[in-house]
Amino acid sequence: MKTPVLVCGTGIVGLALSLALSRGGQSLTLLGPKPVFPKLDQEVFHPRVYAISPASQQFLSSIGIWDLLPQTRLTRVESMEIYGDAGGRVGLSAWHDAKAEMAWIIEASELERALVQAVQIVGVPWVNDKFSSILGDTLTTEQGQHFSADLFIAADGAASPLRQAFHLNSDERPYQATGLVAHFNAERRHLGTALQWFGPEGVLALLPLPDTTVGPQVSMVWSMRDGPALALLSLTVAEQAQALQQRLAQATSGRLGQLTLRGPLSGFPLVLSQSPMIGDKIALVGDAAHRVHPLAGQGLNLGLGDAQALAQVLCDRESFRAVSDPVVLRRYRRLRAEHVWAMRLVTDGLHHLFMQQGPVMPWLRNAGMHLVNKLPFVKRQLVAGASRS
Repeated sequence: MKTPVLVCGTGIVGLALSLALSRGGQSLTLLGPKPVFPKLDQEVFHPRVYAISPASQQFLSSIGIWDLLPQTRLTRVESMEIYGDAGGRVGLSAWHDAKAEMAWIIEASELERALVQAVQIVGVPWVNDKFSSILGDTLTTEQGQHFSADLFIAADGAASPLRQAFHLNSDERPYQATGLVAHFNAERRHLGTALQWFGPEGVLALLPLPDTTVGPQVSMVWSMRDGPALALLSLTVAEQAQALQQRLAQATSGRLGQLTLRGPLSGFPLVLSQSPMIGDKIALVGDAAHRVHPLAGQGLNLGLGDAQALAQVLCDRESFRAVSDPVVLRRYRRLRAEHVWAMRLVTDGLHHLFMQQGPVMPWLRNAGMHLVNKLPFVKRQLVAGASRS
C-alpha cells in the first residue's frame, strides 16, 4: 500500500499529529495498536496525568479536541508554590501574566480517548498493527503488511523502533533516578495550586485533581534517586502506603495535611535524550525525538508542540515540494530547536543545581529563590515561559 505520510505511533502525540494533518488536508496513514479504554468511573482516575500548557490547550482546541474532554475530569492550575531545600520559596500565580490559569491537569486516558474518537470521526486510515522492519521506502508490519511512503513520522515513543531502523542516533543520559507516580487523598484542599519541593532525594510535585466523594485529591510525581525509589517499588501495597505517608509528611511539612495513597504506585526511569529530529524521509516527534527531566511537567507539551509545528510546515509547504523535501523537514527542525533547547537547559540545569551539595550551594540557591519571589517582573516572565510548549 502506498501513502504520502505514514505516522508510526498511536500515543497522544501521534494521534494529535494525525488529526492535525488530516484537518489540514494531508493524506496519511496511522500505524499502531488501537487502545481499549475502560468504562469511565467518577471515583477512579488514571495513574498518569499531564499538565497541559496554554499553548497546548490552544493547539488541542484548534484540532477540535478540547471540547471533547470531560470538564469534570479537568483541573485548572491557578497558582504554583515551589520550595527549596533550605527555606527558599517562590510563589507563582496565573495573574502574574494576566491569565486565568497556568495549566490544566488531565488524565492521559481521557486525552487519548478524545483523540481516538476524533481521529475515527474524521476518517484517518488506521492500521491496527505494529512496525516490524523497513527496507528502502517499504515498511513491513508484524502481521506482514507492506507500506511505502514519501515521509515516515516516528511517534512511537522513547525506544522508537522506527528511529532505530533509520539509524538515527539518540544522545541519551540517564539521571540514575526514577519517576514515582500515584494519587493520594488529601486532608486539606489544594485550591488549584500545584506544589513542588526540591529535596535531598529529588524533586517532589503534588498536582491538583478533581475532588472525589472521599474529599480532595492530588497526584504525586516524585523524581527520586534510584536507590530509595526502587526500594519503595519493591514493597507491598500496604508497606508502600505507610512509607509514602511518612515520607510525604516530612517532605511537605504537612502542607496538605495527611496524604493517603488511593491507587497503585508506579515508576519510570528518568533520561535526558535528544535526537537529530529529522533524517532522510523521516521526522521524529515527542519522546522519539527528545526527553527532558519531568520537574517542569513539560514533556508532553514539547511533544504536542512538535506535532503542531510539523503539521504546520507540511500543510503550508509550497505545492512543488514533496512532504519529504529536506527543505521542508529543516523548517520543522528550526521551528522546534529553540523550544526544545530552552526546556532542556532549564530542566537539566535545575536538576543539577539542586543536586549539588556543600556548605555554600544550599544557601545560594535558596537565597536566589527568595530574590525571585520578590520580583514581580521575573515572576511574570516565568509564568509566560511556562505557557509555551
